[in-house]
Amino acid sequence: MTTKLVVAVLFGGRSSEHSISCATARGVLEAIDPQRYEVIPVGITRGGAFTLATGDVSSYTLDADALPEVADNGTRIIWPDESGSRELRVSEGGSVRSLGEVDIVFPIVHGPFGEDGTLQGMLELFGLPYVGCGVLASSLGMDKHFTKTIVERAGIAVAPWRTIAHEEWLSKPQAVRAVLEQMTLPVFVKPSRAGSSVGVSKVERWDDLATAMTKAFAEDDRVLVETTIVGREVECAVLQGRPGEPTRASVAGEVVIHGSGFYDFEAKYLGAAGIETVCPADLTPAQLGELQQLSIRAFEAIGGAGLSRVDFFLTDEGFVFNEINTMPGFTPISMFPQCWQASGLGYSDLIDELIDVALSHRG
Repeated sequence: MTTKLVVAVLFGGRSSEHSISCATARGVLEAIDPQRYEVIPVGITRGGAFTLATGDVSSYTLDADALPEVADNGTRIIWPDESGSRELRVSEGGSVRSLGEVDIVFPIVHGPFGEDGTLQGMLELFGLPYVGCGVLASSLGMDKHFTKTIVERAGIAVAPWRTIAHEEWLSKPQAVRAVLEQMTLPVFVKPSRAGSSVGVSKVERWDDLATAMTKAFAEDDRVLVETTIVGREVECAVLQGRPGEPTRASVAGEVVIHGSGFYDFEAKYLGAAGIETVCPADLTPAQLGELQQLSIRAFEAIGGAGLSRVDFFLTDEGFVFNEINTMPGFTPISMFPQCWQASGLGYSDLIDELIDVALSHRG
């Protein structure tokens, strides 16, 4: 009998993307092969407690009227007490029991305290192998300012931007505003470190700037103000190869926007009107080849590992980099798995591939 791999699936977390992580967990828990894996579901509450969560996927249904979240059931996961051990234990009801040794951790946590290198650093300290980007790439990918700085240095076109610190905005708002008003409207105002378009606003009149800045600063203490790029929004999913194998890129997906809106949180996950996702996108072979090469170059520029989704605008002048997501949305309807499904790799097989690749590099 083949021994099953033990996978600790981490989800939830302290960020505003908590519920999206729960929805991702539903997709993974439903699709992961029970003949191959034994799963330990580890839920992270909004307060940051690591709990032994329920494996009942119905608890993680994404509903606009009742977004899912990890309940604090009183249990506490106890991580290995030294790097040579991979044993997880759980404290519950006044006693402690072993959950056995973990072969790999699958952290499907989005946003700060999950996708930004902090959780990856914790797993590195414990000596536990895990799926996805490492500490540096996760931290860089989460920070839009530094991502754009590095990607631009790698020779990839990026949208013009300015980064504003909260203290700077509070101490001299008029001076900051005067600098920003040299940019051409409309502009996008984004938290530097947030995902799923949380805290993002499209500003079409400078009178609306203060409201947009307040919304973005609620998510982070640094905010990007970016020139709006006119073009098609296209995305490419990237997978790291095994040792000695090249990085791979999927076919492209496209976000088609009808009207003046943009691809915000509601559009991505709650079915807002006026937004359509298309996969595969209608690109020429030359355009697709260039997009794939640029996506791999951006992934490698930040030192990516495991997986990422890389987003571009296709303009009349060519491709312009938008952002990279080192733990992209992974629900069955998310663009990352859609792109790989259209490339011939199904959802369950994609989970297998991510685990196999991670073990080949970190196991």
